[in-house]
Formats: sequence, structure tokens, C-alpha cells
Amino acid sequence: MDDQLCLLTVHAHPDDEASKGASTVALYHAEGVRTVLVCCTGGEEGDILNPAMDNDSVRNDIKSVRRQELARSAEVIGYDEVVMLGYRDSGMFDSEAGGYRECFAGAPIDDAVDRLVRILRSERPQVIVTYPNDPGGYQHPDHIRVHEITRPAVNRAADSTYRPELGAVWAVSKIYHSAWSRSRIVARHEAFGQLGLESPYDERWFERPDFDHLITTRIPVGRYAGVRRQALLAHATQIDPASNFWFGLPAELDDQIHSHDEFRLAMGELGSEVPESDLFAGLRAVKAVG
Repeated sequence: MDDQLCLLTVHAHPDDEASKGASTVALYHAEGVRTVLVCCTGGEEGDILNPAMDNDSVRNDIKSVRRQELARSAEVIGYDEVVMLGYRDSGMFDSEAGGYRECFAGAPIDDAVDRLVRILRSERPQVIVTYPNDPGGYQHPDHIRVHEITRPAVNRAADSTYRPELGAVWAVSKIYHSAWSRSRIVARHEAFGQLGLESPYDERWFERPDFDHLITTRIPVGRYAGVRRQALLAHATQIDPASNFWFGLPAELDDQIHSHDEFRLAMGELGSEVPESDLFAGLRAVKAVG
């Protein structure tokens, strides 16, 4: 193993890194862990949800604008490196964007896997955070493709016989899937009600499958809880600062509800305590930070 711990996250679009585990990444970066973001697409199909940004100048240069937003968000979070996998946003299932030859969901899967293999062998992370394949959850084609390529890339990166030109072999120790628990949705929904505010959570949120029992890891993010909100605001085209969903609760209360980030271990061994409070549980005995 190398001398420094490395956490690598694989996300589909600019802004996903802000809404999923941003505070955890900030925490580890502050500890001296190397933090790497792989963003698979440019987010070209993202709707402009902030009225202040909805103009011809932004629409006509959306790829560049979203890349700039990603850079600001990554700086807020504390990513040491941002690597673009190089695909075009596929849009939703009924989008015309799915017909683009270079779109992520339509590209040859082996090509996407091998691009990620090269990155894994170069960055040499012990831990990866990515997406589960949850029925009933956010079934965006690019999120599904992220799930589809990550485990094969980890397997190929560790295979000494597989394409040595992609770099020296590297074995990832753990894969985690980001999670958003039912209990957190309930806590936010109830907080809106207690304050006499309209909740953004309708019955459809509570019809989704309950995967709370699969959560293996809760990272207490402490003073980094607010990083999530700051990173979201960096994506000015995608996040309306007046959004009730993202910012409808007072910041201090929201930070209390989001006092930890939630994950599910998908590959590797759990630490001695469950739920874990460290993505590197079981690895630090043989690896020192810094």
C-alpha cells in the first residue's frame, strides 16, 4: 500500500458531488487524506433551475458554465483532484441526448470501464464512494451507468494480466454506496411541520423502498456539515437559492439533521464496530494518514 490514504468518489454529473457525501470528503481532506473526484459527464442536459441563471448566455455555454461550477464546488469541498471521465450527459430516458454517440449511457461499457481503470491505477485509492442501484430511487441513465462501471473497473484494476498499458496494478480495499436514509427524510419532513412550513416531501417519498437496514456506516461530519450547503450553492444553474427542498430549513437545524453522512459497504470488510464511523475502518492499522 502507498504512504497516503486516498478517497476517490465516482459521480455522474457536476453537482452530484455536492449533494452526496460532500461533508465527509471535506472531513477527510482536512485530515490529510487525498481526495479525488471522478465526474463522468459534463452535465450538458441539466435543466437551469435557478431563474437568475436562466438566460441565453448561460444556455449557449452550459458545458463551460457547469465545469466552472464544478471547479468552485470541488474547491469548497476540498477535493485535491478532479478528473473528467470525458462523456456527454445522457439526459433522462426519454431525452434526445441519449442518441448522441458520445453520451455516457450509450457509450461502449468496456471503454468507460477502462477509462476508470486507468484513473484507479494512477490515483491508487483505498476507498471508493459511488452509487447503488436502488429500485424506486433516482433512476437516471448516467447514475445507473456509474454503478455498472465501478465494480468491473475495480476488478480489472487489480488484475495484473489486464491491460498493463493502463498502469500498474492496484487493488481497492473498499467500495461504499452513498445513502439517503428514510429516517433522515422523516426528520426533515417533521422539522418542516414543527416550524409550520410546507414540507417538500410528499407521499411519493414515503412510497420508496426503505433501505435503512442496509446502512453500514455513518460518518459524523461535525463542523463540516455546512459544506454540503456551500457546495450546492456553487452550482448556480442547478440549485435555486430559494429552493424549499434544499434550503427551506434554518441552516443550524439542517446541519443538526445532516450531522452525519450515510453509506453502505458494497465491497470489502467492515470495521470492528457497526455502524462504522470511518470509511477507512480496518485500514488505518496498516496505513497512516499524511
